[in-house]
Amino acid sequence: MTEAEVEFEDPAGDFPDPDPGLQAPEKSALDQKINDLFAGVVVRKDLVKAVKGNAIVPSFVLEYLLGQYAASDNEATIQTGIETVRKILADHYVHRNEAELVKSRIKEKGHLRIIDKVGVTLNEKDDVYQAEFANLSIKGVLVSSSTIKQHEKLLVGGVWCICEIEYSHTDDHRAVPWILSSIKPIQLSNFDFDNYVSTRKKFTTDEWIDLLIQSIGFNPELFGRRAKLIQLARLIPFVERNYNLVELGPKGTGKSHIFSEFSPHGMLISGGEVTVPKLFVNNANGKIGLVGYWDVVAFDEFAGKKKRTDKALVDIMKNYMANKSFSRGVETLGAEASMVFVGNTSHTVPYMLKHSDLFDELPESYHDSAFLDRLHHYIPGWEVDIIRGEMFSTGYGFVVDYIAEVLKSMRSLDFSDRYESTFTLDPSISTRDRDGIYKTFSGLMKVMYPHGAATSEEIEEVLRFAIEGRKRVKDQILRIDSTMNKVNFGYVDKSGEWHAVTTLEEDEYPEYYHREGSEGAEVGEPKAGGAVATAGGAQSPSAETVVDKPLFEGHREFQENQRGVSFDTLLVPYLRGATQITITDPYIRHFTQARNLMELIECIAATKDAADEVSVNLITSENSEGGDKLRKQFELLLKVKQGAAVGGINVDVIFDGSIHDRSIVTDTGWRILLGRGLDIFQYVTGDAFDLATRLQAFRQVRAFGVTYIRESE
Repeated sequence: MTEAEVEFEDPAGDFPDPDPGLQAPEKSALDQKINDLFAGVVVRKDLVKAVKGNAIVPSFVLEYLLGQYAASDNEATIQTGIETVRKILADHYVHRNEAELVKSRIKEKGHLRIIDKVGVTLNEKDDVYQAEFANLSIKGVLVSSSTIKQHEKLLVGGVWCICEIEYSHTDDHRAVPWILSSIKPIQLSNFDFDNYVSTRKKFTTDEWIDLLIQSIGFNPELFGRRAKLIQLARLIPFVERNYNLVELGPKGTGKSHIFSEFSPHGMLISGGEVTVPKLFVNNANGKIGLVGYWDVVAFDEFAGKKKRTDKALVDIMKNYMANKSFSRGVETLGAEASMVFVGNTSHTVPYMLKHSDLFDELPESYHDSAFLDRLHHYIPGWEVDIIRGEMFSTGYGFVVDYIAEVLKSMRSLDFSDRYESTFTLDPSISTRDRDGIYKTFSGLMKVMYPHGAATSEEIEEVLRFAIEGRKRVKDQILRIDSTMNKVNFGYVDKSGEWHAVTTLEEDEYPEYYHREGSEGAEVGEPKAGGAVATAGGAQSPSAETVVDKPLFEGHREFQENQRGVSFDTLLVPYLRGATQITITDPYIRHFTQARNLMELIECIAATKDAADEVSVNLITSENSEGGDKLRKQFELLLKVKQGAAVGGINVDVIFDGSIHDRSIVTDTGWRILLGRGLDIFQYVTGDAFDLATRLQAFRQVRAFGVTYIRESE
């Protein structure tokens, strides 16, 4: 019998018919593998929404119950489990507006099991511990010392629990009639870590990353590699001790969600609610604050220039973030809690780079180089898409309290040296910069490669990501405090080759990132970091500004999530004046790919003389799936051909199943090698009010390379 079955009586009566609105999604090969190898600790992630209803309860509470009743790939078992969990919530979860009804039920029955958030305080006058139930709105309930010794977190912030409450009224008006007969925090009691590590070996890196993304609750198919790493970086504070992380970005990108919903070991508090006693220690009674009990303390709504702050708190926080300790009177205490700061930005990245810095939104007391220098990593929240309904996963992922316990168990491990046999950091990188890089690298390695096996390419990917996040911190500090020394962020490989690391916004907006400017860049030529010489990357040059300037020859690389890239700047300058253009791309099959082709044709039509005609030969391959998908491909290409004809562009399509390379060749002597073909942009919503729908420069790109070769005409 499972723990949940011990806690709750079996729901009485027949189960209602399965929810007709909850259709079982088609199971992918990865989902089948997940169920085969992690049976019993994974759950279908769309079930949380199905059972939550109007219950204001964290996801880890719901998944704890789903993990007991619906951790299966059998649809009948899942449907039965859903109805069981729904009935448990209906019978035992306490809604605030039904508190009096629940209290009445306890009185009439004499006892009842409930699900509520419980906090405990010490009543020094009577020398007893007393519990307060958040939704049931009762307090003063006696709690035994043995219970507190088992569950110390009850004293700090409150914990979601399954409780047995009894009612016994007496004539003593001072006595509380409520009796706590049993209490069990909602979290996994035990798990097999060795099995977790050994099973990881049976997954490829891509499969494992997708499993983790699904565990967070997202559909990995809608995320690129870099976007997935950013999501995984949010897990580092749970797996790395004393890790200091900041994420600033637009509203609605899920910055705080993972710290409030994902783990019972994290505490999310409003930035305005922070005080020295709450966070560190109450010197009046010696009571330790949040950092002494929680693995992660996250500050929500941390940004806001006009927010009032306690300078004493900032000073204590700086000392804790640097030394992992704080003072209680004459005593120095250590703690392991990671600190996370999340907040919203109100300006675009180029605006902040041009007028201030990327920490501009922080309160004045925190906009301080000494405080900021203690941050290990800066997640670029502006790269994260605003959460949309289709981004949520219907696949299988770890039950969150299971993965939360796994991450907690790895906090004592150190993976920071796993790159040293292959790469060497630049000696100019300071100790504090190295600490930030080490901790991010160690944390992400533990999340992605807990078994310790990674190729040199995989290690390099994690190392570059760790360096970039610390560089983002340091480069902004240099804008605030000119006395700080500049650093060469990069590394040397085994062959002795130097690899510089830049931030993505540095590549996108070099003219604003480097305040000394980047004058004289040729059109199409990369400035420092590889960005195109355009007005902030958001406008394409007119014909008059580019026609007389030499075009760049050679190879360029673009990072995933980079913005400011468009066919106008990437390709059109090389196609200008051509009357014969051959585009070779084997993958013009789906709507988005045909749309990209049509957008290139639009660019050609907009720049050619209205009296000229241009011939475009498209060499592509047929959709190998055949049937309706092949028919749809033909329809899309026909529409492109018909639309292009209106602008004096004649499109001929040639199918060749043997092609693989992607290129554009013109009769003016240019050959452009396209690593990804025309399919360089990430998902676009199609919303008419989204700038990215109409302007390519506002879209994020996939990682790709392009090579420009000048041939004879």
